[in-house]
Amino acid sequence: MRILFLSPRQCFPARSGAKLREYHFLRALGASAEVTYLYFSDPGSEPLTVRELPFCREVFAVPKPSAYGLANNVRGIFGRWPLSILNYTSPEMSTVARRVLLPGGFDLIHLDSIHMIRYAPGGVRAIYNWHNIESEAMRRYGSSAASLPRRSYAKVTAAKLAKLERSILDSAFGHVVCSEREREQLAAIAPQARISVIENGVDTFYFAPAEPASPAARKIVFVGAMDYFPNSDAAVFFATEIWPHIRRRMPDFKLAIVGANPAPAVRALAELPGVTVTGTVPDVRPYYRDALAAIVPLRTGGGTRLKILEAMAAGVPIISTPLGAEGLAVSNGKNALIVDANDAESWINRIVSLTESPAHRAQIIDAAHRLVETRYDWAHLGAKLRETYSAWLAESTSQRSVDRN
Repeated sequence: MRILFLSPRQCFPARSGAKLREYHFLRALGASAEVTYLYFSDPGSEPLTVRELPFCREVFAVPKPSAYGLANNVRGIFGRWPLSILNYTSPEMSTVARRVLLPGGFDLIHLDSIHMIRYAPGGVRAIYNWHNIESEAMRRYGSSAASLPRRSYAKVTAAKLAKLERSILDSAFGHVVCSEREREQLAAIAPQARISVIENGVDTFYFAPAEPASPAARKIVFVGAMDYFPNSDAAVFFATEIWPHIRRRMPDFKLAIVGANPAPAVRALAELPGVTVTGTVPDVRPYYRDALAAIVPLRTGGGTRLKILEAMAAGVPIISTPLGAEGLAVSNGKNALIVDANDAESWINRIVSLTESPAHRAQIIDAAHRLVETRYDWAHLGAKLRETYSAWLAESTSQRSVDRN
């Protein structure tokens, strides 16, 4: 196969959930296909080459356009395209995409999310990788937004995204989603669409600990990109609303908020007793190694959380809200602990249970590691992705042959 891989982000270094999914998809496809990678580069970064991405045949970078400007905000309300798409609209990307496509010969175009919809030419087999259902994530954001203007803008944007999603479900060659829940949701809209579940994954060998943290550990860790609103919202909420109750009961406990580019509201949390905000770290494994538990206190957002899988692979019990664990095959009390986001007593009880019952903690760690090893390792998921694309292409070729005859 020859594949053009179009992305709204720079996948390397792969430090966030979206970048990790993209990087491992790119690597998996490059193992058996000729892949050309065209992406929006991070501000101030050097363009990637085949040296960093040796599984690619060619790599092209376009500077990411500025986002959330006044003109885009206005067009997002009154124009056809929602702000989520306008933020990734670039004449330079259009020019480079046309130039790369000009020779022809690509069997498939992989678009890493709906954000790249404006660069998908007609008449080409386009496959969309859904990191989440964008309209759903926007509706959830709107339901928790602090101001009426933000809620109203989110409502308008969600409606426009939903319309675009229906359009690509009807017209695109295929779709890849993170969970069965999302597949069912999209299949209800377009029963005829090709939709395959390729879950988020983890490199279990990379994260495997020499030994789990001691039950005597007194550190809780929250890992995630802190310039992503669902993560920053969760960090601020947990540190200000839940953490004070935990500290009153367990004054020796510490909370580490680990993630790149913390927003000002997140950085300010470092002033709270027992809270550390690290910013970007070169390696998250030492923070897992010292943790009694990893928390996922999400209240908004979509998709599935790779950080849950990383913590499981690292031998750290997960305490998560239902939304945080959404889309993953976790079982409350068996391989994860699920709590009501707003119930401080539930958070406290779960933490206490891990300190007072080392055997129960060990059982959760063991069950979680078995789950990620057998279901969520990137090696298995990459093979499934390659098989899916090959099968779809063969099916299409066979159908065209039948139609001609």
